Amino acid sequence: MEHLVLRGNSSSSHSSVSTELLSRAGYTTLAVIMGAFTVVGVILNVLVIVVTMRHRQLRQPLSYALVNLAICDLGCAVFGGLPTTVTNAMGYFSLGRVGCTLEGFAVAFFGIASLCTTAVISVERYMVVCCPMGAVLFQTRHAVAGVALSWVWSFVWNTPPLFGWGSYELEGVNTSCAPNWHGRDAGNMSYIIIYLFFCFAVPLSIITVSYSQLLWTLRQVTKLQVSEAGSTNRVEVQVARMVVVMVLAFLVTWMPYAAMALAVIMDSSLYIDPIIATIPVYLAKSSTVYNPIIYIFMNRQFRGYAVPAVLCGWNPWASDPQVSEGETTVASLIKSQKISPKESLKE
Repeated sequence: MEHLVLRGNSSSSHSSVSTELLSRAGYTTLAVIMGAFTVVGVILNVLVIVVTMRHRQLRQPLSYALVNLAICDLGCAVFGGLPTTVTNAMGYFSLGRVGCTLEGFAVAFFGIASLCTTAVISVERYMVVCCPMGAVLFQTRHAVAGVALSWVWSFVWNTPPLFGWGSYELEGVNTSCAPNWHGRDAGNMSYIIIYLFFCFAVPLSIITVSYSQLLWTLRQVTKLQVSEAGSTNRVEVQVARMVVVMVLAFLVTWMPYAAMALAVIMDSSLYIDPIIATIPVYLAKSSTVYNPIIYIFMNRQFRGYAVPAVLCGWNPWASDPQVSEGETTVASLIKSQKISPKESLKE
């Protein structure tokens, strides 16, 4: 891909490259889309942080991971969404080489920390549902350790381009920056391959294994038929639906981006139209909106505090009989029967 936008020093050089990729109306459309994602993402994630800080009842071990996810998404929106909105509105990347490197690093840093936090959440849900009576419980120290690890992990794998191993370059229609997927030199390719493995494949594997075990355990609990009127089946359906939404959201927002990068690395002759390449970029950045909705607002306890804060005290779900936190219900169900998942599997 051509990177003359960064090499030129004048506005004309920026414009000469950018106009070949997308029309002015196209850039304006992208600016509106990214602006909408950014504004909504900032509002939702700030709401998550403020509500959790104000209500002590929400300060549970899982809340550390959920708030950290909101902080990560807020960072992506502020340091990635806002600059991209501005550069799209201008029709070219106006921040120069240093700006590209800083934006690329910031978005990658917060983005990978978000992915790692998602993996931490999946582990927590696995422990709550599958090991409710086990010796290992998800406590505050585990949540804090998981949060700290997500930041350290992201920092370790996103700083090498700042020191020469890999680089940050323009992507898509040349209005935002990311790790350089297109460089063919050995150093850049080795970095990207290792980066994809440790920063995407590893979190994805943890999420897949954790949620697969969760659904399998729920299936085994259902076979016990220990509740009346099929309430166990209802719980399984609720949790299964939530898990499916979580996994699908992760795959939809991040898989196309990772697949595109891997395809470019594996086939040096592969050409992806810049406009097509922009779609995975925007899907990945849209996770700043989906994450708080899926991970927070499907939590009935949090929703009970957040919704009244937004609607001036009114909560339309106040009398909602449905259970939104299925994993807690299933854990309670197992405990009430005084039987562990492992024991239930023997029956």
